[in-house]
Amino acid sequence: MMLHIPQVLTREQVAQCRDALDGAQWIDGSVTAGVQSAQVKHNQQLPEGSPVARAIGDAIQDALARNAAFFSAALPLKVFPPLFNRYAGGDGFGLHVDNAIRLLRGSDFRIRSDLSATLFFADPDTYDGGELCVEDTYGTHRVKLPAGDMVLYPSSSLHHVTPVTRGVRVASFFWIQSMVRDETERRLLYHLDNDVQRLSAERGSNDPTVVSLTGTYHNLLRRWADA
Repeated sequence: MMLHIPQVLTREQVAQCRDALDGAQWIDGSVTAGVQSAQVKHNQQLPEGSPVARAIGDAIQDALARNAAFFSAALPLKVFPPLFNRYAGGDGFGLHVDNAIRLLRGSDFRIRSDLSATLFFADPDTYDGGELCVEDTYGTHRVKLPAGDMVLYPSSSLHHVTPVTRGVRVASFFWIQSMVRDETERRLLYHLDNDVQRLSAERGSNDPTVVSLTGTYHNLLRRWADA
């Protein structure tokens, strides 16, 4: 399941982050690539220990903690500290799959990458190219979102970023280990949660059907989740 989550960060937050990102020191993006993806990855990246990366990453994680859509879709157990990349002058990232296990350098923190996320820091009209293209059984989905918006998609997906031929594409990317490993189960829970929320808004949270469906949701979550 792919999900567009709008306005994870406000326009004011995006502007403040861009000021910091534009003044930061960038390095070759292949530093975090695996053996296969390093051959097709052409971009720049903030070092993982960069104070700018840590500060903006903390702001992103704070925003996600308050975002109901993100929690409902991801059911997060662990979130890898957000990383940041920059594409310009023909940079792109060829077809690849994200590593199944992500390790945080210099620590014992590791996650299984169930979901991948890209949060955009540049508006679509400020650069040409730079589409995130994600393949699934229904074809290829091309994603290029307003600054502050985020896309969430299965880390098992083949995906690539088309070359940026004008302007600069700046984004954050990171991975999530979900409490529910199976993508089909996560999708069922997400749709059930949304249906319960809509019905609750129409009938009230004490409506017998709402109470019953809420119980079904939590019992399925209890059955499938590893917390």
